[in-house]
Amino acid sequence: MKWLSLALVLAGPSEAALRFGCSTVSIQRLDPLVEPGKIPSAHLHQIVGGNAFNATMVGDISEKATCTTCTFSEDFSNYWTAVMFFRHTNGSYKRVPLMQNTALPNGINGGMTIYYTQQDFTSNGNQKITAFKPGFRMTVGSPTYSAAPSSSGNPGLRFVCLDNKATRFPELPTFPTKPCKGGIMTVHHFPACWDGKNLDSPDHQSHMYNTVREAFTPAGPCPASHPVRMPQLAYETLWDTTQFNDMWPTDGSQPFVLSFGDHVGYGTHADYVFGWKGDSLQRAMDSSCMFTACENGRPLKSQSVADMNKCSVKSTVHENIDGWLTSLPGQPSMSM
Repeated sequence: MKWLSLALVLAGPSEAALRFGCSTVSIQRLDPLVEPGKIPSAHLHQIVGGNAFNATMVGDISEKATCTTCTFSEDFSNYWTAVMFFRHTNGSYKRVPLMQNTALPNGINGGMTIYYTQQDFTSNGNQKITAFKPGFRMTVGSPTYSAAPSSSGNPGLRFVCLDNKATRFPELPTFPTKPCKGGIMTVHHFPACWDGKNLDSPDHQSHMYNTVREAFTPAGPCPASHPVRMPQLAYETLWDTTQFNDMWPTDGSQPFVLSFGDHVGYGTHADYVFGWKGDSLQRAMDSSCMFTACENGRPLKSQSVADMNKCSVKSTVHENIDGWLTSLPGQPSMSM
């Protein structure tokens, strides 16, 4: 309970909100949280962040990485999600390319937009935020999750049919059912209430409590079982589905599928391993900066897009993930 006690003693207002880009560090079948040590893991992931990413990750990741694909050079965390594929009517698959968020600097190599917010998209808030600790990890969502057609799915895990890269609504619990003019965005909001004791749990979720409802709306209060408010972590991933719009099935069926075989979208999920250097994230959460105002040493060190793109991880799993494939990597062929 040491961290919990310290957090309560130091309770005070915080105003920081971070939004930054991370280019792709690797796309391969590894999953050090759900399938540690397994090479290859069951399905394909797209990963951003530090170059310590591998099949087995333990301890303080910030001490093992030497570079990061993220804007903030003190952030060696790893963030990853499943990959999106297009399924042609002839039964073949092609990986959907990533594209950068319009709010970020030009030239970022795919990747994701990462948020550490306190209240919502436009306001920092005024409560004490306790940064994640070395060794902390968590997941949100599950590839085995399914729901009835009328279900709203997992709160905070959504798809957006983009008119352009600035589109944010409406948020959908499943894949869009029509071609999207500007591509598709997947959104993953993580829980932000911690039990104050465990850096992980057997299901990688029970040590956290989810108060998220939809989008960047203010989260509800933390319960007594999970009393420590941590940053509201969220990922936005933009998929360039536009090249497939003229291949949309004539029967109107939805042609996109996640890399574990989900063609509805309820199973969308994301993983996180904390890896900020020293007290850098806590310093940011204790500051009054917001988005780009947190860069250039105010209070976080930042790096150029060129330096972000230089960082990479060598593939441990050698398989074809590009071009037209007869099946999803690691998955059996699917019938329509």
